[in-house]
Amino acid sequence: MASSYLSFASKLSFLHNGNYKNDAVGRNLLFDNPNSYKWNRKFSDSCFSKTRCSGVGVTRAASTTEAVVDNNRVSKEDSRVLRVGLICGGPSAERGISLNSARSVLDHIEGDDLQVSCYYIDYDMNAFAISSAQVYSNTPADFDFKLESLAKGFSSLDEFAEHLAASVDIVFPVIHGRFGEDGGIQELLERHNVPFVGTGSRECRKAFDKYDASLELSKQGFITVPSFLVQGSEIDECELSKWFTSNQLDPNSGKVVVKPARAGSSIGVTVAYGVSDSLKKANDLISEGIDDKILVEIFLEGGSEFTAIVLDVGSGFDCHPVVLLPTEVEIQFHGSVDVREEDAIFNYRRKYLPTQQVAYHTPPRFPLKVIENIREGASILFRQLGLRDFARIDGWFLPNSMHALSSSAGKFGRTELGTIIYNDINLISGMEQTSFLFQQASKVGFSHSNILRSVIHHACLRFPNLASHNEASAHLPRRSKSLPFDEAFNKREGIRKIFVLFGGDTSERQVSLMSGTNVWLNLLAFDELDVTPCLLAPSDDHSDDGSRVVWSLPYSLVLRHTTEEVLDACIEAIEPAQAALTSHLRNQVMNDLMECLKKHSWFTGFDIADEQPVRYSLEKWVKLAKEVQATVFIAVHGGIGEDGTLQSLLESEGVPHTGPGAAASKTCMDKVATSLALSHLADLGVLTINKDVRRKEDLLNMPALEIWDELISKLQCETLCVKPARDGCSTGVARLCCVEDLAVYIKALKDCLLRIPPDSFSKSHGMIEMPSPPPERLIFEPFIETDEIVVSSKSGGEKAQGLVWKGNSRWVEITVGVIGTLGSMRSLSPSVTVKETGDILSLEEKFQGGTGINLTPPPASIVSNEALERCKHRIELIANTLQLEGFSRIDAFLNVDSGEVLIIEVNTVPGMTPSTVLIHQLKEEEEDPTVYIKKCRIFTGEEEDGE
Repeated sequence: MASSYLSFASKLSFLHNGNYKNDAVGRNLLFDNPNSYKWNRKFSDSCFSKTRCSGVGVTRAASTTEAVVDNNRVSKEDSRVLRVGLICGGPSAERGISLNSARSVLDHIEGDDLQVSCYYIDYDMNAFAISSAQVYSNTPADFDFKLESLAKGFSSLDEFAEHLAASVDIVFPVIHGRFGEDGGIQELLERHNVPFVGTGSRECRKAFDKYDASLELSKQGFITVPSFLVQGSEIDECELSKWFTSNQLDPNSGKVVVKPARAGSSIGVTVAYGVSDSLKKANDLISEGIDDKILVEIFLEGGSEFTAIVLDVGSGFDCHPVVLLPTEVEIQFHGSVDVREEDAIFNYRRKYLPTQQVAYHTPPRFPLKVIENIREGASILFRQLGLRDFARIDGWFLPNSMHALSSSAGKFGRTELGTIIYNDINLISGMEQTSFLFQQASKVGFSHSNILRSVIHHACLRFPNLASHNEASAHLPRRSKSLPFDEAFNKREGIRKIFVLFGGDTSERQVSLMSGTNVWLNLLAFDELDVTPCLLAPSDDHSDDGSRVVWSLPYSLVLRHTTEEVLDACIEAIEPAQAALTSHLRNQVMNDLMECLKKHSWFTGFDIADEQPVRYSLEKWVKLAKEVQATVFIAVHGGIGEDGTLQSLLESEGVPHTGPGAAASKTCMDKVATSLALSHLADLGVLTINKDVRRKEDLLNMPALEIWDELISKLQCETLCVKPARDGCSTGVARLCCVEDLAVYIKALKDCLLRIPPDSFSKSHGMIEMPSPPPERLIFEPFIETDEIVVSSKSGGEKAQGLVWKGNSRWVEITVGVIGTLGSMRSLSPSVTVKETGDILSLEEKFQGGTGINLTPPPASIVSNEALERCKHRIELIANTLQLEGFSRIDAFLNVDSGEVLIIEVNTVPGMTPSTVLIHQLKEEEEDPTVYIKKCRIFTGEEEDGE
């Protein structure tokens, strides 16, 4: 059993609170099995005596100087354990995504037969051995500034490589962009004879450079997109103008794509019009230091973009690439958009952040023959370019109705149905939980763990000294734990059922999807649990009796970026013709894979079944949960997930669930009710903010100036914070500095905007997601001024390292998890939140890995230990006063001198995304295994001996 799964699942174990502590069914199902405690003890003893992954001799931060791990701990008798070095970070702008990928790989590969050490390359190419706590950070900026005190640094990359040669068996590089995919890290490892996963340095260099790759593809007989190279300081405008004309583009307005040749697949990609605009944007990319080699390409109007994962299943250096089911990337637009938005392409934001502006279809909605041709061409490319283990190849399909490229005659990609073009080779595909790698792999029977371990074991085939690891591997793929609910389920002794529910229709539904996906994937590790992911469909999707709808999901349909996409995939999956096509292609790919995989002793089979989603009314789904004695893990943020509605429905049927009960949830969802419930604690250092509640109808019908003057006078302040009275923690929250700002906000309510664009107010800000439909009541309160915290680090290109905080205002914004049982809630170590885009934390900064900065624990230079302890005591007072249980998150302002807490809001269903602060805060406290075990047992409702 993978101990990395246990790491997260053990953390989640206490989340199954004892809402029904006297009922055997309602007790914590994770620990009713007597073997569970044994597993946690074994895990704690083996992994938490220090910290789970890092390099030899790494020292902790100021709290302790113990080495976090000794990777040479593997004894001679246990020499079959494969030691993997996971390297992330790098100098590119994608290093935050690299951290996300590393976290996902770590979650899914580590086990008794495979142990992981983690390493990080910063912006300035310095190498560090880091701990798992750092891997689970939200972004590299969380720890970049304190690397020298928190991790072991290497004096040079050569010393780093020598360390790897002595300490690990094979390296898995997950650095995206420069140094990771351009051959840099590969050349370093080759020079020191360190085995690694993936393509060699020479081949990486050729494939990574988009211009060189285009030339190579053309040489190999493939159709390519016409392009013009802009390089260095001398740019020939006349030559570019001729290029426009030769490609039938208007030199003044011709539409093109401008992108760096060596910056990965998303960074710096933009649209330009005409020669002058193209040169300006090319110069901007060069001056920003993104790349000094820029491509100007024809914009492929009307075509469909696709991406395909290629898996090498051959033996040793005998390449046998098999292309999985490709994915069609559909750019979508909702409502009226401006010209710039329509021109937007599959850029960094659309690729990595949840957005309804893009949808994925696996397999593509292309004719069967086109899909077969895409797979064939990608396989040929993989072999001819000398790629290894796995890669992602992107391209375009242009139907016959599209303008045929003049240079395409006689080349691969011309078909009777249209033209296929390959335009981007990704040597290290993104490996976030819902990435293309896992989407496509799950469609053909691979779980996350199975596909990653298959890639690693295949790489080992190239190195004779690692052959014994493959032969001795006891890795068994995890069985699919989703559908159906049959009689056999109830007869499986000791197996407990968990329903993980996410989705809904609030603006936080995409965060809910990320939370639910993360919880589901990690709970799959427990063999005594049968875990089913479930989507709460939007409220406009009703069953025949008019009630809300819940979809029970198979593995592959969960791995999407938005709830809308999950719902569309469900509907598409049960459509007979589409189901038949998908089944046919799945079987075809699996047969291609098995032809070679059956020859490898380490491959023990596919572990994801071909299943269909099932649709229930919410009421029938609750009755099903009761029938199979399931516990419901609530991951629905906002709406009925946090206002007590769902909790009340479950409790009425006796179905246990995570988090507080219905009454506490209802109170905490209403920010006014929360303040009233805590108002009597002012003398104990728990403060509330003065509020003025207004109806939306009144705001729309009164002059903005009259409203503004009333609010400023009543609240005695100069600037306001506005937020919905009953919604999630970030939705619709904005700072208003003047009456004009209030007018903009009121107009957004009137127009039912889904989002307020960046910098719409007098003070700069990021995108503000708005509730849909608009809230009926809004809260106005004084805006609490805090001094900006600036994180300076090498990774930011700064010479100085550390925190810059003026401290004129003695208040900082914090977020803190609370865990425990009813009446005995405990505060974790708070995190100081650092806003990057304005005065209000965005949804992305709070929950999306690779964005936002959280300082955990609060730096001593900002908050003293004494003030911190007083703060934690008051947070616990808040939690127990509000009758919280299980786990919740409290957002507040902290006075760094007195430890007083000014409450912002309480979230009874906190974010549980892979990089959420709740998990990071838990990891900060996992120093003593006995404390960790004690913590797990207390939260099941069982008291420790002697307590």
